[in-house]
Parts: sequence; structure tokens; C-alpha cells
Amino acid sequence: MAKKQKYYVVWNGFHRGIYDSWEACKKEVEGFERAQYKSFGTREEAEKAFEKPYREIIELKGKKNLDELTTDEKPEINSISVDAACKGNPGILEYRGVYTYSGTEIFRRGPYEQGTVNIGEFLAIVLALAWLKKQNLAMPVYSDSRTAIAWVRNKKINTKLKWTKKNEELLKAVKAALKWLNENDYTHIPILKWNTKLWGEIPADYGRK
Repeated sequence: MAKKQKYYVVWNGFHRGIYDSWEACKKEVEGFERAQYKSFGTREEAEKAFEKPYREIIELKGKKNLDELTTDEKPEINSISVDAACKGNPGILEYRGVYTYSGTEIFRRGPYEQGTVNIGEFLAIVLALAWLKKQNLAMPVYSDSRTAIAWVRNKKINTKLKWTKKNEELLKAVKAALKWLNENDYTHIPILKWNTKLWGEIPADYGRK
């Protein structure tokens, strides 16, 4: 069966535009800080999306207005939310943290070659903890990854990822994160699981699913 044609919109990259292959899109976004892109099933969908701001098309997709939640259980809006995105498994990895209520980005790291989502989620949590400690704050950190939360709790990662020349920078980041966890007290900072079923996508989600 022939592979279905996809079209890729690049809002922020080396050259903005619409591309008809992942290879062409990749050249415009790989290595570009804060690249903004997404695939679409038809040229028409891509053209309509390209005319609108990236945040309107991508970052709000699947997310709910926290002010309008009617569930009994609600997130602590005065908090940080983290997430990771990976193109492939392993593949090109990014991760970031945002203020839960506003979605304002606090930090972003990547792209790293040959990474996994779990590693990105782990690094994002640790970076959020380090940022809060530096700012002398103790607001909760939300992640939608039980695996990453467990890795932080145990101060140990459990991955089958092979470390090579391609992902040596990522390995350095992992080692630095583990070192930070073992040298710092962060027990006063709650690390909480984001309830996607009740609250929609986590505010730090990249919207590339």
C-alpha cells in the first residue's frame, strides 16, 4: 500500500512555508531553535493552517481552558507543566516547561539526536526543579509521564536507549540531571501527574500528535 501523502507547515524555521515531504521539512527545522511545524493530511488543510498563528493551530489543540474545568479534581494552576516531543523512537528530541495557567514558556531544550520521550520528560522535570530552586520557589511541577516521575523519585533512569556519538550531548544532560538530583534537596516541591483524561493535554504539550 502506498504511503499517504502528507504536507508540512513550517511557521518558524530556516525558511517558512509548506513542504510536501518530511525530508524537505526536516532541512528547515532540524537544528533551528524553537522550530514550529506540523504535518497535515491535505494541501488545503496545510494552506489554511499556514494562514493562522502557530499557537492557535498547535499549542491550543487538545487543551482545555483551566478556568472552565467542571471536574471535581482540578490542577493547581500556580504551577509548572513540562512535556517532551520526539520525532521517532529514538529520534529528534525536544522538551520544555511552561507556566500551567498562562502557557508562557519558561525553558526549552533541544533538539537532541537519538533521544526518547521518557528521557525528555525526565530532563524536563529535573530542569523545572532546578529552575524553581534557583528562583527560591516551591510551586508544583506537573508531568504526564509516570515513568519520568518514577525516574526522578528513584534518582535513576531505566532506558534501553543505546548511547552513541550521535546522542552524546543528550547523555551529558542526563548525567548532569542525575548529579543535580543527588546533590540537591527538592522534597518540598511536589511532582504531580497531569490528569489528561480530565484536564485535556498538558499545557506544555507540543501539539504534534
